[in-house]
Amino acid sequence: MTGIVQQVKRASANAIRELYSIDIQEDSVLVNATKPEFEGDYTVVLFAFIKLLKTSPEALGQALGKRMVEQNPQLFSSFNVIKGFLNLVITDSYWISFLQEQAANPDYGIQPRRNEKVMVEYSSPNTNKPLHLGHLRNNFLGWSLAAILEANGYDIVKTCIVNDRGIHICKSMLAWEMFADGATPASTGIKGDHFVGDYYVKFNNVYKEEVRVLVEGGMKEEEAEKEAPVLKAAQQMLQRWEAGDPAVLDLWRRMNEWVYEGFDITYRRIGSDFDKKYYESNTYLLGKKIVEQGLKKNVFFKKEDGSVWIDLTPDGLDEKVVMRRDGTSVYITQDIGLAEQKQEEFHANQSIYVVGDEQNYHFKVLKLICEKLQLPSAENIFHLSYGMVELPSGKMKSREGTVVDADDLLDEMVAISQQKTEELGKVKDFTGDELAALYDTLGLGALKFFLLRVDPKKRMIFHPEESIDFHGFTGPFVQYTYARIRSVIRKIGDAASAVPFGPEAESLLPLERELVLHLEQFPVLLQEAGAEHDPSKLALYLFVLARIFNSFYTAHSIAQAETEGKKQLRIRLAEMTASVIKTGMRLLGIGVPERM
Repeated sequence: MTGIVQQVKRASANAIRELYSIDIQEDSVLVNATKPEFEGDYTVVLFAFIKLLKTSPEALGQALGKRMVEQNPQLFSSFNVIKGFLNLVITDSYWISFLQEQAANPDYGIQPRRNEKVMVEYSSPNTNKPLHLGHLRNNFLGWSLAAILEANGYDIVKTCIVNDRGIHICKSMLAWEMFADGATPASTGIKGDHFVGDYYVKFNNVYKEEVRVLVEGGMKEEEAEKEAPVLKAAQQMLQRWEAGDPAVLDLWRRMNEWVYEGFDITYRRIGSDFDKKYYESNTYLLGKKIVEQGLKKNVFFKKEDGSVWIDLTPDGLDEKVVMRRDGTSVYITQDIGLAEQKQEEFHANQSIYVVGDEQNYHFKVLKLICEKLQLPSAENIFHLSYGMVELPSGKMKSREGTVVDADDLLDEMVAISQQKTEELGKVKDFTGDELAALYDTLGLGALKFFLLRVDPKKRMIFHPEESIDFHGFTGPFVQYTYARIRSVIRKIGDAASAVPFGPEAESLLPLERELVLHLEQFPVLLQEAGAEHDPSKLALYLFVLARIFNSFYTAHSIAQAETEGKKQLRIRLAEMTASVIKTGMRLLGIGVPERM
């Protein structure tokens, strides 16, 4: 069945052709859902055609509305015109037919496969510390966007670049040598990424103390920060790593493995997965050949000290170094090389980088350099920039140990979900295992929904208690609505939905109409969320759907409906609502409990 919006556009374009002998493309017709204060389901915006058709908005609306109702009686029952807007009422028979066709379709809203590949890169952790709250927003955005795009028919490749080398990694390694006395995650019972992260904090504690002592001894703070002995030792360790020192490499591999084991536990818990992982230790030399080629093409230039740069001032940016004077790569060089490698490997039509907004400038430069180099990957680069997550107490700092670890936050969310659920007192017949699964589903669902419900571009403050509110704009509210519907269906009996509609169902009450109209919009909403790289659109849609259903169910009984036809209509409305909620929440990475 073609979506109602497209049918309205087609009917509008056909009516204009017939009335004014002017060929109008369907997609040039703007159609919106009618505002609640006006009668109608969908509204055609007329202003774009006034000059072309040389008529007034009122006259155009009246002529169009009359012709569209006459020519499409199965689709439109009536119309009204208000200040340049043509409001159309869709027939009850159309909505009934829609429900009959789609209510039992488990794949409603999912688009056919298309021959286009999209790569989504997200997570990008450092191996000197555990995943934290910021990583959670990154993972949830990346995974959900990939799922939404896949639902829109794209072939998806999920990737992750692991930052597993550099001075920060050496800081943890050096602190382990200084303080661990051979301790391991296994010997201490501490999860691997937390274990290594603790030594990163220890390093910075020592570093701050050494800087303080040097400053008290008369050294300027800026100089002391460079001359602290522990920092110099870390820099020497990095040099030994780059030189291939066997002992340093052995420690580096061991500590990274501890971190990877810890990461994997967290990834499994939050449902993040990747088709391919890249490691900076394997990619940091990439891009050097591309720089050499760029020098020959005069895209880059070399300064007197031997460093290589690109001048982006004509593009409103600045000069950017792409190769240090000692011949080593910088981050942008690595990213150019990796972008080209990924394109050669997967031939993606689009490569989406899910990275915080502090890297906006970096990705402008990356895309611009790739374009100037005429690399095949250039036009495919898209930066999904998202705002940072803060707590009510303010920003987090990993080097000071004030970051909220992902694992600790997940545990807290499960504990809050248990407390809130027990306060409601509706789970006395659950087994211990069922309760544990329910609390985990609610806690993780609340966290994901809260972090995804905000436009990615906006910064946000995360409130754990607020995220688990069974009556607010939250995941548990949507989950509760799903469980409520499943409970109703179980009581009525699933077989009841096999009974055909009766003629008395052919008239919709306002809340029935509102609910079916919102259900019909699901495929278009999914397409918008994918096209705009914005899972928050889906989160808002699901919340509104749950709210409409609860208003409908409060006002109208399903099991005790006025007629058998009405009962069957409402069963299908309930079943389809549950199905859309389950699909939509799955695309956000959130589970829905069958009962609560």
